[in-house]
Amino acid sequence: MTHATFLTLCLALAASPVLSQEFPQTFEHRFGTTVVEAEPHRIVSLDYGGQDDLLALGIVPVAQRYWYGDDPLGTWPWAQEALGDASFEMLTGDLNIEQIAALDPDLILATYSGITADQYALLSQIAPVVAAESAYGDFTTPWNARIRAMARAVGKSEEAEAKVRAIEERLASIAADHPEWKELTATVAVHWNGTPGAYRSNDPRAQLLGAMGFVTPAAVDAGGGMDAFYATFSAEDPSPLDADALIWLDDGTTLPGIVAMPLRSTLRAHREGREIYADEVLAGALSFASLLSLPYAIDRLVPMLEAAADGDPSTPVPESVAAGLAP
Repeated sequence: MTHATFLTLCLALAASPVLSQEFPQTFEHRFGTTVVEAEPHRIVSLDYGGQDDLLALGIVPVAQRYWYGDDPLGTWPWAQEALGDASFEMLTGDLNIEQIAALDPDLILATYSGITADQYALLSQIAPVVAAESAYGDFTTPWNARIRAMARAVGKSEEAEAKVRAIEERLASIAADHPEWKELTATVAVHWNGTPGAYRSNDPRAQLLGAMGFVTPAAVDAGGGMDAFYATFSAEDPSPLDADALIWLDDGTTLPGIVAMPLRSTLRAHREGREIYADEVLAGALSFASLLSLPYAIDRLVPMLEAAADGDPSTPVPESVAAGLAP
């Protein structure tokens, strides 16, 4: 090979696109094995909030399953800049297999979707389906595991890994800056239809608190079934919710019921000013647990945790005072 030929070859290789990830990719999950043969271009996301992570990686799905909220395309404030002028079809109501087939997808994402084995079988006739791993329940896949699986399926592992690690490192740094939190408990609670409840430690909301050092109370984890991510408790005995930091999630309608709980005053968290009010947007960010929502949630939540869990009842949590939760 002459020097000129070698130089030409080097220039040609330099001009060629560098593949960040090879295909095919194989996924073992609760319904079997799925092979994604090539980088997909028409992605249907059945994962609740799944558009966040796709948009964070510069991907616009052809369709996204609607979860909740009134924002355009079900895309909340933290993700609207990434959405820009893009658009996609919203899938509402029960899964419509014919509607999904008509979209002609080459990949269906369903790791955080709650699809059944029968639905998986039907969807698999349309396109490869990436479902939740066997180790997890319908809605207990950790946020970072969910994102890594999604990114591998769409050919964006390298980009996603950098973003995931940035969040993981930030959480580790917060934990290191607050070593006292390792001795404390935290409950992520709700109040629906007059009944209090909380997310167990296998839920991404509680897992986020765990990454910062907090522990979910044993009484919360003892509630619900083995694979459940949520536990309901009696309004006549809300004591299982009690913790060194008690975070109340509001869906935009539940705050009055929380404030009016007759026995909330019996909780140490209430008496000592350890309650945190997560308004509808913060509650949504914690629930989406995405590449785009988590930085927003961390920014808002950490100062509240510092005020609630400092051991000084006189330290106010401003958002909680404004919401009427202060003792």
